[in-house]
Amino acid sequence: MNQDDAIFKAYWNRSAEELETLLGTSSSQGLTEETAEERLVKYGMNTTSARKKASAAGLFLNQFKSPIVLILIFATIISAILKDWVDAVVIFVIILVSAALSFFQEYNANQAAEKLKEQINLKASVIRSGRSLLIPVERIVPGDIVQLSAGSLIPADGILLEGRDLFVNQAVLTGETFPVQKKAGVTPVDASLSERTNVLYMGTNVRSGSAKMLIVQTGVHTAFGQIARRLTLRPPETEFERGIRRLGYLLSEVMLILVIAIFALNVFFAKPVLDSLLFSIALAVGLTPQLLPAIIEINLSKGSRVLAKGGVIVRRQTAIENFGSMNVLCTDKTGTLTQGVVKLDGALDGKGNVSETVFLQAYLNAHFQAGLANPLDEAIMASEHPALDRYSKIDEVPYDFIRKRLTVIICEDQGLCSERVLLITKGAFTNVLEVCSQCDWEGQHAPLDSERKEALYKLYEKWSGEGFRVLGVAYKALTPKAGYGHEDEAELIFSGFLLFFDPPKVGVKEVVTHLEELGVQLKIITGDNRLVAEHTLRSLGIEVRGVLVGSDINRLNDEALWQMVERVNLFAEVDPNQKEKIIVSLKKMGNVVGYMGDGVNDAPALHSADVGISVENAVDVAKEAADFVLLKNDLNILKEGILQGRRTFTNTLKYIFMATSANFGNMFSVAGASLFLPFLPMLPKQILLINLLTDLPEMTIANDRVDDASIQQPRRWDIHFIRRFMLVFGPLSSLFDFATFGLLLVLLRSDEALFHTGWFVESVLSASLVVFALRTRAPIYRDRPGRGMIVMTILVGLAAVLLPYTPLAGVMGFKPLPGYLLAGIAGITLLYLVSAEIAKRWFYRKAD
Repeated sequence: MNQDDAIFKAYWNRSAEELETLLGTSSSQGLTEETAEERLVKYGMNTTSARKKASAAGLFLNQFKSPIVLILIFATIISAILKDWVDAVVIFVIILVSAALSFFQEYNANQAAEKLKEQINLKASVIRSGRSLLIPVERIVPGDIVQLSAGSLIPADGILLEGRDLFVNQAVLTGETFPVQKKAGVTPVDASLSERTNVLYMGTNVRSGSAKMLIVQTGVHTAFGQIARRLTLRPPETEFERGIRRLGYLLSEVMLILVIAIFALNVFFAKPVLDSLLFSIALAVGLTPQLLPAIIEINLSKGSRVLAKGGVIVRRQTAIENFGSMNVLCTDKTGTLTQGVVKLDGALDGKGNVSETVFLQAYLNAHFQAGLANPLDEAIMASEHPALDRYSKIDEVPYDFIRKRLTVIICEDQGLCSERVLLITKGAFTNVLEVCSQCDWEGQHAPLDSERKEALYKLYEKWSGEGFRVLGVAYKALTPKAGYGHEDEAELIFSGFLLFFDPPKVGVKEVVTHLEELGVQLKIITGDNRLVAEHTLRSLGIEVRGVLVGSDINRLNDEALWQMVERVNLFAEVDPNQKEKIIVSLKKMGNVVGYMGDGVNDAPALHSADVGISVENAVDVAKEAADFVLLKNDLNILKEGILQGRRTFTNTLKYIFMATSANFGNMFSVAGASLFLPFLPMLPKQILLINLLTDLPEMTIANDRVDDASIQQPRRWDIHFIRRFMLVFGPLSSLFDFATFGLLLVLLRSDEALFHTGWFVESVLSASLVVFALRTRAPIYRDRPGRGMIVMTILVGLAAVLLPYTPLAGVMGFKPLPGYLLAGIAGITLLYLVSAEIAKRWFYRKAD
């Protein structure tokens, strides 16, 4: 049996019983563990091809994918063919050592990241051997029976065996705006994806209701997998990734122009063509920040580990830098500004008096509804436990975010179910009141005239202004019929109010103040009415700088909304689509936006945000959409996450600043030296060795300290700032290179080997030591680097100074340096360090 066999074709046109027989399973018992393991081996893991992990071999080969490195290897092979064995071997060894260092760093970073991700693997509830088990979704196989509830991600393709009020969001596949209802049965062979109402698809999610499904196709054989096989599925590019790409373009342009110019100059001055080619390509390798991928991986891995210790699990590592760049954080108030422990404060009639009848109706509605679990129903159920023996459920009209109501149809007396049923509706006060024509008033049914409506609204506004979340309850008697729908929610009798209270969190005001000091604006997006939301913010001492409600958002055009979202910090009475619209509008205005949510209705906004944040107890679809999962719903944890994101961002930029400015300076120096030297300014193998040695201290950058000034405000990628940095500190580096040339050629009249040796030592020492000045905006004496960087810099400096006195000197084309020359180089290096410190202060003063 193969997933391409005939039984898997048009399975939606087969009965459940037939498919169970063909797949050797049953809805009550499921598969045995032995059968499931055999099928896992046969069909493979339930993942799409786009999500395969990179192998160690693939990661190692990635180190050689740069066209520049490949050209260098090719040129080195030509050198070996022409019998220049020593140079060829030395260059190969340096390339391999550099690649191995990058590989081990990236591999270890990847392994650490995978271990952290395992903490939040998604799981599915399956029936095996008659028992309900939670297993990773990757281990689901054809024939598995999966149990679903509101918020569940559907793990693979299959048919619905049984469902209760099941609505599924399948926009990811079909583009349908609203959730669609699924029903067990058989659909035609030629039915389209959206017409297969008995099929549940991988990647979609349960919006409301509960169900049991039979898995038929997994992995790449699913509808989602087929799309993934045709497309290269890639998450949206983060702002930092865009910056890295632009940096690549900048370096490529500079490198191409200078390398061609230097090669042409050397050939023009009659230097050996092959040596000139190798020299130019090696110089291109030197200009390229080869370790950048490894440095990024190391920084992200370190950031992930630190965040995990603080209670933040990273699902998408590349979003860490966005965490640091984030300047707007949007969140619901429940559980963030409040304790998230909702309590029923009262069930009151239309006059504001305590009512057992209103409570019983609310309890019946909460008890019998089978849709999305929510804290309001849990609060009702936790209050009291009335006897329900004589009540039974007939049907349900599930909640949705348009009606904002949920209705159950129940029978109070089994003997009278054929004559009379009771419809009970509970939901947002205004949405319930709009479908009512009467109200319970002083023990009687009274018309819902304008006077009574006004009285009810006054109570609603009074309680909302006091911080209570207010729901309405209504009912009516019906004659039984075959099915019930939205149209039955009409001509209802308003019964009363439900008042809920969620106490504000202690210390939230301080955290919000700290976030503002860090340059992060907090914006509240809630489905609650504006009066409750305003009361919550004011009770916490948070200034309300403007309110926008859902109905206002619908009236505004896109451009007007973009302007409004900047000025407002409270959005109330919004639905899921409006949440997403707010996030997109904030991004349009140039903000890096974070969104924190944990419900089914938060998934679209989480997808749209630059930084999606959820919590451990969130529904599956919210966790899947998030970049970060908090182990605790706490703004304090978020604050630490923001700071860690900025440290990671800063340390990555340190390497870019140092590598590009030093390498750019070397290019200027070489271009100038090529004009007047009768030999190559440096041999290709010497350039590559400089590149390798100066990269070693920079590999410790992930553990380097970060000065306070670098993390006080959001950090944004600025390619123009990097270019200015490069154009200031590159020529400064060249200035001291030319000072070294003067010392070697004018004062000492050095030969080729002594020139190469002297410039090699000066290049390594100056590039290693200037890191201490350029790594921070603060004065060098005030911000001490990490211990690892200090130790590695000392070791690299010693290696550079001692190398000309070892047996390897001849292989590398070096010769011992006299003591006075070493003293002169030390003086030039020290002067360069002081000059870099002075230039740094001038540069940042001008930049600010």
